Amino acid sequence: MGFALAYCRLHGNVSQFLSPPFTSPFYDDRRRYRSLKIQNNLHSMSSTVLMEPSARCQVSRSSTFQEASELANINWDNIAFLPIPTDFMYAAESLEDGIFTKGQLQRFGPIHMSPCAGVLNYGQGVFEGMKAYRKADGSILLFRPEENALRMRMGAERICMPAPTVEQFVDAVKQTVLANKRWIPPPGKGSLYIRPMLLGTGSVLGVAPASEYTFLIFVSPVGNYFKEGLAPLNLIIDTEIHRAIPGGTGGVKAIGNYSPVLKAQSIAKDKGYSDILYLDSVHKKYVEEVSSCNIFVVKHNIISTPTVSGTILPGITRKSIIEVARRQGFQVEERLISVEELLAADEVFCTGTAVVVSPVGSITYLEKRIKYGNGVGIVSQQLYSALTSLQMGLTEDKMGWTVVLD
Repeated sequence: MGFALAYCRLHGNVSQFLSPPFTSPFYDDRRRYRSLKIQNNLHSMSSTVLMEPSARCQVSRSSTFQEASELANINWDNIAFLPIPTDFMYAAESLEDGIFTKGQLQRFGPIHMSPCAGVLNYGQGVFEGMKAYRKADGSILLFRPEENALRMRMGAERICMPAPTVEQFVDAVKQTVLANKRWIPPPGKGSLYIRPMLLGTGSVLGVAPASEYTFLIFVSPVGNYFKEGLAPLNLIIDTEIHRAIPGGTGGVKAIGNYSPVLKAQSIAKDKGYSDILYLDSVHKKYVEEVSSCNIFVVKHNIISTPTVSGTILPGITRKSIIEVARRQGFQVEERLISVEELLAADEVFCTGTAVVVSPVGSITYLEKRIKYGNGVGIVSQQLYSALTSLQMGLTEDKMGWTVVLD
């Protein structure tokens, strides 16, 4: 990517702006052992970051970050949905009282934690996915960040974790985005993907909640999630593997929800499919969701989507599309949708933070392939344009969903 390792000179008292290596207790002897240390270095150089050869990173006393160049020196026309190391990440911790400390920006780099950490042994962790967009006037837009904060709190409660307040969450996201402003793609070239994580980092051995937790945020510039872009997806219904079960954690963004689908997803992609569409685990006849996104079915002027009942993630893009569609005159229903109804639909599309709105071109069920139209459906295109125009600041935000960062 044409990066070079360059020293970043910090002006003023560094300790006021960037914390020392981030630590939390490991064993009782806190002077010797630590469960988590975020190293502010790359290749053992504590003041080194990835940037252009001539770039300098300056930190002012107000903790604002001024970029030496407006944009990072990468090929913005060819970015994929893959991690790209940026400049800074955010970290805050919670000890026994469950209250999160005031977090700080850290240099982006590896994290080290105890092998006994709750997240490593028992998967005690949740995460979120968000995006920031750059407008033509240079300002930055976030999309409904408080909704992600509320969903993280809901997920944390489900798996017995403390969580940052909505205000702490949104403020941390703003800090992280502004600190990495040069990594936000130019208008129309992509977005800055934001990944907040809440991890049980305290040491445990028996099955129990961790005693300490860490709230982390990192970011990466991204392009389309699916290689097809807005081109129609080809899905296959899996009748044996299930993403979630009643009473489980399918309704929250727990980290353990995703690895169980990786094998089935890999097999499907090897056969040429874009992803898998999962059915309910009880009747094996009702549509639930794709591996990482919600699904919608269009028949005449009615748009239907599976009801959120504990096994389906309440997607923020899903929620937004429902509201946008109703404003545009569509009748939207949240209910059970059978496979037969799905296969008889006029149009099908997926929604999610990463995929935004992705039309479905075909669905294969029991070795029978059903095609939908000859390209991007009219409803999919209409809702995609309406939502992305809001997210990118191309139309007036009458919903009050966007947050402007100058």
